[in-house]
Amino acid sequence: MVSGGTGWMGRCRAWEETLRALGYRRIAGVDEAGRGALAGPVVAAAVVLPDEFSSEGVDDSKRLTPAQREAAFERIMVGASAIAVGMASHDDIDRLNVLEATKRAMGEAVKTLRPAPDFLLIDAVTLQSSWPAWGLIKGDRRVLPIAAASIIAKVTRDRLMAQFDGQYPAYGFAVHKGYGTPEHMAQLRRRGACAIHRMSFLPVMSAGRGSAATIGRAEAAPRIAPRHAQ
Repeated sequence: MVSGGTGWMGRCRAWEETLRALGYRRIAGVDEAGRGALAGPVVAAAVVLPDEFSSEGVDDSKRLTPAQREAAFERIMVGASAIAVGMASHDDIDRLNVLEATKRAMGEAVKTLRPAPDFLLIDAVTLQSSWPAWGLIKGDRRVLPIAAASIIAKVTRDRLMAQFDGQYPAYGFAVHKGYGTPEHMAQLRRRGACAIHRMSFLPVMSAGRGSAATIGRAEAAPRIAPRHAQ
């Protein structure tokens, strides 16, 4: 077993080492992306990492550049023991509220992990599940599997929003990924909301629905198949 050591590598695996000492073996990090956006889904990821997986290049996704996230994404996809992704659509968010939709996406990711985890380390959310879990504030900056999950969720969502940009090119989704940037807000006020905007969010509600041509119809979101341990 790789020992904690010093620095980020030691700190970010200390939680796992504590849990392994208690008998847990398949410890999944869980995180989401897109909770604060005005459009598109919330995407959650659950990731189990082997002991030998290096922390090099892996951090809270918000602290990495797009190029760094893409590189880390590819390394995690190759090196992880198990990966699964869950999504909650803009309609789910409007119907349930964004926190409950986030929990649903996280639950979907966890339930599709194979082999199933025996403990969850979750970034800042208390999740009702069949597995014991710890919710850790700023967990994506403290725990390696949560940081890995944040990267998988963020890159998956960014790629999805780039696809939606092809359907709704006027809004600039490929650039701002649905977040409330000045450019996005200007287009929202000018055109009204399209099919993937979250109508329960105040800025979108205030802008109202766009014309029939602008609203369009959102295509089904693509899914990433879970990666199972060999």
